[in-house]
Amino acid sequence: MIQFILNNRLIQTDKSASTTLLDFIRYDENLRGTKIGCREGDCGACTVLIGSLKEGKTEYASATSCLTPLANVHGKHIVTVEGLNLPEKLNQVQQAMVDCSGTQCGFCTPGFVNSMSGYALTCSEPTVESAISSIDGNICRCTGYKTIERAAAKVTEVLLQKDQSQPLSWLVANDFVPDYFLTIEQRLKEFQSEYTSNGQVPIGGGTDLYVQKHDELHDMDMNYLFDKEELNGITFNGNSCLLKSSATVTDLIENETLLNAIPNWYNYLKLLSSTPIRNIATIAGNIANGSPIGDFTIILLAMKAQLTLTNKENVSRQVMLKDFYLGYKTLDKKTDEIISEIAFEVPTSSKFHFEKVCKRQYLDIASVNTAITVSTNGTAITDADVSMGGVGPIPKYLAKTSTFLVGKEITVATVKEAEQLLQTELAPISDARGTEAYKRLLARQLFFAHFITLFPETFKMNDLV
Repeated sequence: MIQFILNNRLIQTDKSASTTLLDFIRYDENLRGTKIGCREGDCGACTVLIGSLKEGKTEYASATSCLTPLANVHGKHIVTVEGLNLPEKLNQVQQAMVDCSGTQCGFCTPGFVNSMSGYALTCSEPTVESAISSIDGNICRCTGYKTIERAAAKVTEVLLQKDQSQPLSWLVANDFVPDYFLTIEQRLKEFQSEYTSNGQVPIGGGTDLYVQKHDELHDMDMNYLFDKEELNGITFNGNSCLLKSSATVTDLIENETLLNAIPNWYNYLKLLSSTPIRNIATIAGNIANGSPIGDFTIILLAMKAQLTLTNKENVSRQVMLKDFYLGYKTLDKKTDEIISEIAFEVPTSSKFHFEKVCKRQYLDIASVNTAITVSTNGTAITDADVSMGGVGPIPKYLAKTSTFLVGKEITVATVKEAEQLLQTELAPISDARGTEAYKRLLARQLFFAHFITLFPETFKMNDLV
């Protein structure tokens, strides 16, 4: 049986664990504020808040309920827009949306309210910029966004007074959330911590499978990995980073060690989808998806990542990520194996850079994406690893280009020659994201962008393009 708290009510259900949280909320509980939009995690109309116990404390995160299986909310607190209502008056976020004319047709409004309320629950240093970032997964077709941004700014102005020593009590006292929130942490501690499953189909956050196979999954027997304790966490041993497979993009974007070690790490990962997706999208899922343009796959290829695959008998083996992809959606993985760990070296003594071009700056799939890690000794390149996506049937580790760069001087001539070799490693096709010629042009420009960005004293744009 799956148990969780929905707003202020205990839910105990024998519904299929693969049922989406969105369908359960709307059709079983008749809470219609959570809207059905794209069912692909793009529009944000179905955004809810999920409160989870972490080290004994409740932490909230926004999430797309259309991609979340019921199994992934076992033992948690789910908040819909109805669960944010105060008796006899609007809460601070709702009032800000009214005061700033942040709503027109109203379809997207619950998602915006939930995302901003999640920001109120989690922010420790409120800024207008970060408040607006918290709604990056919510789309509105009516307002032009400026009125909603003004509402976010109005909320931020109030949150600047937030008592960080007793944040939840302050939020209740200042009309951000109802007072029942004060009881949630103790109630969550009374739940069984983990939902057990032994299905054949492994699933993490669901952000890929529920897009591909929404209708099929309702009848599938799955193995839910998202909350398994042994598959969660990030650890470091010197410069080596070990990711457990259910670590999310948000776990990495908020990791202080990586933020301090890799310049622009936060800005790179902001290009990966949106806040509600990053909160539930697992790194192993991005890898196992096998997409030729998986963003985190491209990042990890340039970091020489190694995977640990573990079968149901708990027997493990290692494979380099660059050797994991055998063909389009074909992996060096047996049916009973899951990705249990991902290991890579943090580029502390080398330079790292990631580039991505897509039709929208955020919340979009890349036309071409690429990453590089390069080490130097004076003016010579001592090591280089270049990866690129959208240019072939698999996420591409550019072995010939990487090998060519090693031992070369950092010059315009070297980079231009490397780019010519790079083109021989690509096999893009024309599709909805661009023609073959366009993708080859992007590959060229983005490869040059690595060196212009990492070595600005050596390379100027006019030297290369």
